[in-house]
Amino acid sequence: QVQFVESGGGSVQPGGSLKLSCAVSGSISFTAMGWYRQSPGKQRELVASITSGGSINYADAVKGRFIMFRANALKTLFLEMNNLKPEDTAVYYCNFLDPGTVAWGQGTEVTVSR
Repeated sequence: QVQFVESGGGSVQPGGSLKLSCAVSGSISFTAMGWYRQSPGKQRELVASITSGGSINYADAVKGRFIMFRANALKTLFLEMNNLKPEDTAVYYCNFLDPGTVAWGQGTEVTVSR
């Protein structure tokens, strides 16, 4: 069973940056993957995705500030987050783009506040 281990979260001030990593136990080459986040009291949402062909898409809320990329050989996904805003505060997860019943990792917490 594929497992995801997210890391890199932390507390930053507005305008700060963080780089998240997601280590995947299986191959991620040619696999559609996504970064998701869940804020307290809200449903989990997709913030960035990469298709099997390598095309990357971002949610409007993070477009221009977040950069998603992957290192296939390392089986690792990355999410570079810049110009962070308080509304980016959430637990961030990675998973397949259509996760279905695939188990989620523990996530990594990001807090943006003064």
